[in-house]
Amino acid sequence: MQKELQALLRVLPSVEELAQSPEMASAVAMYPRPLVIEAVRTALTEARRAILGADAREAGEGGGAQEEGVPAVLRSLVTPGALAAQACERLEIAARPNLRRVLNATGVVVHTNLGRSILASQAIERVVEAAAGYSTLEYRLATGVRGSRHEHVEDLLTELTGAEAAMVVNNNAAAVLLMLGALAHGREVIVSRGQLVEIGGSFRIPDIMRVGGAVLVEVGTTNKTRLSDYEAAIGPDTALLLRVHSSNFKIVGFTEEVGIVDLSSLGASRGIPVADDLGSGAIATLDVFGEEPSVEESVSAGTDVVAFSGDKLLGGPQAGIVVGRSPWIDAMKRHPLARAVRVDKMTLAALEGTLRLYRDPERAVHDIPTLRYLNRSFEETLGLAEELEERLRGRLEERGETDDVGGDEPRNWVTLSVEATGAKAGGGALPLLEVPSHAVVLRCAEEAGGQAVAGGPSVAEIERRLRSAAPPLLPVVARVGRDALFIDVAALAEAELDLVADTVSWAVRS
Repeated sequence: MQKELQALLRVLPSVEELAQSPEMASAVAMYPRPLVIEAVRTALTEARRAILGADAREAGEGGGAQEEGVPAVLRSLVTPGALAAQACERLEIAARPNLRRVLNATGVVVHTNLGRSILASQAIERVVEAAAGYSTLEYRLATGVRGSRHEHVEDLLTELTGAEAAMVVNNNAAAVLLMLGALAHGREVIVSRGQLVEIGGSFRIPDIMRVGGAVLVEVGTTNKTRLSDYEAAIGPDTALLLRVHSSNFKIVGFTEEVGIVDLSSLGASRGIPVADDLGSGAIATLDVFGEEPSVEESVSAGTDVVAFSGDKLLGGPQAGIVVGRSPWIDAMKRHPLARAVRVDKMTLAALEGTLRLYRDPERAVHDIPTLRYLNRSFEETLGLAEELEERLRGRLEERGETDDVGGDEPRNWVTLSVEATGAKAGGGALPLLEVPSHAVVLRCAEEAGGQAVAGGPSVAEIERRLRSAAPPLLPVVARVGRDALFIDVAALAEAELDLVADTVSWAVRS
């Protein structure tokens, strides 16, 4: 056996021989040479490791097809075709982009881990146009002189919110940081104790205060803060009264807080600017938003500076949007930090394309995916789930989802049903909201007595396969609960149902 294994090792080609073999010709033409060499070297190393380990395994495996004492499977490893196939598989994996499209079947619409809001087609068109060529990012065609990148969306933002001025930075955390640095550096900012929130990524209001150079002054208690608390805390060093909207949690029960109208009135009477960190930033008016404060309401209340996100309830790209009175917005534009947190041309293009849709509220709800998904009816999601179940069932029956598991009759590996669910807004917005939705529920089939069908996949294995799907399939991210896989349709477009069905049927059959 040892001599035969040594003979197999001698048969292995060199790295260069395999790289120049006819079997690798197409890969050599498609991929950079350094990647090809590395993939070939890895394939040869794995084949060599398998041969060297065969002697130890042979005693335990026993039997099997063999030629001259060496398992046939080992001989197959050293053929040029097999080695090239291994190398090409590694090349395909290496060439696969890290940032990939996935299908969101979690039931969370603004899913932070999956990129939050999906852009409207009109916004995507604007991004492609801006990215494909030169643009008027900081150039005024009318006069031929340098312009400002804020100009492209400022008029739209003031038109939609009623504010005097506006600017855009790379996210809302940056907007709050810039606001503190420009308007309150070295001075006091008064905040209710119940609004000292932490959002995703351990971003805490007290921490951002310190980084922005402001002095935090807490007033009130966790559950109750009154206007008199703010009045008593105002002093000669007070630079700003700040309200922080608790986007990702709610305190219920014995509570009291100061509304933005009263806080703005207090600020105006004392000559102190008032800022409102809205976080989610709703511009559209939807019934499902409930009491979520809108940007327009905050501006009309007399708030001097309002900051909010572009990629949450607005449904646009990641951005931090600031609107308010001109003196304060202009001060933020002039601050040195503004350049460090500015947005690029593609973000501005996507935001402009999104904001233009809001000029027609009905069109905005229809064309902006985040708004459309959150506004879906019970009947619509039921219809989508039933359609997905039908397409998935057809694929499984057609492509052999049933297998003979030890008798004359084939058994189904899985069972499918449609169940009502509750979808979430996500992204730290509307924490108490649960939108009626539906899911295709996949359960692993059971024998009589509750035992899983022999040879069938587990729910956990199917969920893992869904995430590992490779092109031309798209990965599907779903959720597991109650020993079942829930494929929720809340955040799926109708055009994605076939894509989901393709991946799920592959995962069940693999």
